[in-house]
Parts: sequence; structure tokens; C-alpha cells
Amino acid sequence: MTGSVPPFAVISGAQVQRALAGRERQITELVEDTYRLHGADDSVNPPSYFLRFPDRPSDRIIALPASIGGKVRVDGLKWISSFPGNVAAGIPRASAVLILNDHDTGYPFACLESSIISATRTAASAALAADWICASRDGRGQPRPSRVGFFGTGLIARYIHTFLAGNGWSFDETGVHDLSADSAAGFRGYLEQSGTPGRVTVHDSAEALIRSSDLVVFATIAGEPHVHDVSWFDHNPLVLHVSLRDLDPEILLASTNVVDDVEHCLKANTSPHLVEQRTGNRDFLAGTLDDVMSGRVTVPADRPLVFSPFGLGVLDLAVGKYVYDEVARAGELNVVDGFFHELKRYG
Repeated sequence: MTGSVPPFAVISGAQVQRALAGRERQITELVEDTYRLHGADDSVNPPSYFLRFPDRPSDRIIALPASIGGKVRVDGLKWISSFPGNVAAGIPRASAVLILNDHDTGYPFACLESSIISATRTAASAALAADWICASRDGRGQPRPSRVGFFGTGLIARYIHTFLAGNGWSFDETGVHDLSADSAAGFRGYLEQSGTPGRVTVHDSAEALIRSSDLVVFATIAGEPHVHDVSWFDHNPLVLHVSLRDLDPEILLASTNVVDDVEHCLKANTSPHLVEQRTGNRDFLAGTLDDVMSGRVTVPADRPLVFSPFGLGVLDLAVGKYVYDEVARAGELNVVDGFFHELKRYG
């Protein structure tokens, strides 16, 4: 048997952004296909590994290994850091790279800047969930949310807003809340400059934001629950709980809960994990997003609906391979000649 070593390419953030810009619907469809492959067991998605530091408890670096089948057929690893203190220093909180490995030989063939890929797959997942869950609720005579609220106003919030808009969502009112007044003002400026229709309101309190929103997006860096009052959700909003640790277990127990992957989401002291620890069971879960998309689970309209996505490495692989193929098609791969050097077994 003979084989060949694939060339190794490095793809910059600028190339990633060009490959993804304006393709929100296409990427959302790609993420949907990937969830379906994962639901059909045509993927390998081991637990994420958290590298934490005793002297820097707020910082972490996470490894997300994965493999995906279907037409994508690629293995790989996302290595993503979260250093919240970066924001005060004027640089982004998160930085990441994605390594793609050849399905047949195992050789790495690309290293991509991946903070953009990570934000993109997160936003596409959130928009996809909003579409499917609202469609399920629509069947019960529920109107699509007309008021959206963003709790946390960083890069992820901006990408989620972009993907909602790119998938045809429009709101009469957009609410904003952040512990940092500067961040809230910056996000409001982004909304106004991007031509967001309807009224934009910065709320001084979490309660005001939640009570005035039919769709609530949590995109914070919270390490433990900080929203405790179940009554704030009496109007039964759809909650995209992207940051995973914002909500008190009592809120989840009073809600219908959908996750992207049960085993992944019930780890690392996420809010759903805290519920499992408190109750000793997983009865509070209605199912996964794939269950909703496949019709195995229907969601009621008379309770809050909380979607908690842990974020799967297979999504990063699918989006990363899409970017690689687009850059290769354009003839713009930056190949590192001779990257793999010892290729003869005996010299």
C-alpha cells in the first residue's frame, strides 16, 4: 500500500472571515446537517478537556477533539482559550486554532484561525434552535418572538444577532444589558450602525431585560448562576442559554429544557449539570435539538423554553472544513512547504 502526505496549510482569520461573510443561511444549514449526522452516530465527539490554572481561576483553555463522517469526513481538534482579563487590555477574550486531520492518513493538513469559526458555529446553532423551537411552538398558535434581549454584549452576541438577521429574523424591539456600561453602549452602537430595525433599549437591570423580551440570549462569561428569580420568566420566553451557567437550577426546573448533547451539556457545573446534581436525575430534559428537528420531541408553549448548547467539536470541524474548501477553491491556500520532513522510515 502506498500513500501520500497531504500538504500543510495555514489559514488566517482574514481568510476565514472572507469565506464565511454573508453566508449565514448556508452555514446554518451546514450546522443542521452536522447535528443530524451527530444524532445518527456518524461522528465521534469525546468530552472536552478543560485546562485550568490554580493561580488564574477565571482563565481556561479547552481542547475539543472530534471526528465527523458524511460528506465532510474529517478529524481534528479545536484549541480555544478564554482569558476574560484580555477585554480590559483591549484585546478579545477568546483566541483559538483549529487543526484538521486527513481522514485516511491522520496527517494534519491545515491550521485555521478559529475564534471566528467558533463564534460562527455558536451563532448558527443558536439561530437554528430558535427556528426549530419556534416552529414547534407556532404549531400551537404562538407568534414568533417580536422582542429580543441580549444579556452579555461581546463577540458572541454580535454573531448571534448577525445569524438571526441572516436567517430572516426581525424584531420590533431589541434590548441590551451588560454589567459593563461601555460594552452595552458599544453593542447598541453596533446595532444602530448595522441598520437593526425597531427600537433599541439599554436596560439597567437583568429583570427589566428578561421581562421585556420574548427571546432572551445569554452570552456572558458567568462561572455560576446569577439569575435566580423564576418569576422573571412568567411570560414563557424562549431562552438561548449559550453561556450555560447563568440560570439558577430552579429556573430550569420550571422550564422545558432542550440541549445539543446530553452527555456534554451535563458536565463542568453548567446550569443543567447543577440541576442533575440537585435532583439526581435527568427528568428535567425534554431532549436534544436533533430530537426537536426529527419530531421526536415537541415543545409546549405554556412554559419557558431553555436551549442550552454546550457546543460540539463536530460543528467546528464542519465549518472549518467548509472554510478550507472555499479557500482551496479560490487558490489561496498558504502551504508550508516541507512542513513534514522525516518521511522515510530508514532515512
